[in-house]
Amino acid sequence: MARASASGILPSLAATPNSAAEGRTSASGRIPALLVSGFLGSGKTTLVRHLLADARARGLRLAIVSNEFGELGIDRALLGGSDETFVELGGGCVCCRLSDELVTTLEKLRASVNPDRVVIETSGVALPYDVSLHFFREPLARWIGEDLTVIVVNAEQLAAGRDLDDTFEDQLSSADLILLNKIDLVPESALPALEAVLRALEPDAPIVRARHGAVSVDLLFPPSPSELGTRKKRADRGREPHTHQEFHAEVREFGRGLASRAVEEQLRAAGALRAKGFVETAEGLRLVQGVGSRIELVAPEGAPPPELVGRIVLIRRGAPHDD
Repeated sequence: MARASASGILPSLAATPNSAAEGRTSASGRIPALLVSGFLGSGKTTLVRHLLADARARGLRLAIVSNEFGELGIDRALLGGSDETFVELGGGCVCCRLSDELVTTLEKLRASVNPDRVVIETSGVALPYDVSLHFFREPLARWIGEDLTVIVVNAEQLAAGRDLDDTFEDQLSSADLILLNKIDLVPESALPALEAVLRALEPDAPIVRARHGAVSVDLLFPPSPSELGTRKKRADRGREPHTHQEFHAEVREFGRGLASRAVEEQLRAAGALRAKGFVETAEGLRLVQGVGSRIELVAPEGAPPPELVGRIVLIRRGAPHDD
């Protein structure tokens, strides 16, 4: 969530000079980080490949740290990692044995690549909460911006009741967002019951269904209000078919002087999956971050562009409504 919360990327994914700044959503220049975790075989690497394809389409530099519990480096081959923006840490977990190496690796990526976004894919047996704590360690605390933990769940494994032990439960309890993946491997009629199981273990994190890890990247890295205008122009030129659930982003305006509690109540009532923006509240300027019903308002570290104040991006399920 928001803060208050051996080597190798793909040459084809290098950003163009003019597009590199598009990925940074913080006026202070901080870099957003996504932690991808989940039990063995849930489809984490497939999701990361989806993120890579999205980064290529947007012209963003996406730095990836992939943590394999073994030492064969299979994920490197699957992701095609070959240059300086892909780093693989093998032979242990980044939540414990390799924790210091993770911090060192991220700092080196910041210095050498200066990415627009950072993705950390943990091993299938890692404990993501322990990994996310490293974002608060120096020197990472100086430049890591908002961070989000997405837990990928294999719907078939969940339906079979397989390996739902302490590790699975610990991973799920760390989720800001739960991706119920591989739903094509179970009957559609079984999905509500599977979601009920997840909700019993983690009552707050939104649940999103997916096939082959295909999910709207806007849920993981929300767009800025200024980006939505250019997206709408692209959308007006025609829609391409998608294999994941449909989502849309909208901007809600907030006037100055509202109490922070009132902003929180309005956003919860809106029922969006994600919320992000800046509001001049009665208590002062606040960065607003929301995942499901969890809404946080904190003082921003730097002043945002004036045109972003009073505007919050909401991401919802379904197609946008025509006004």
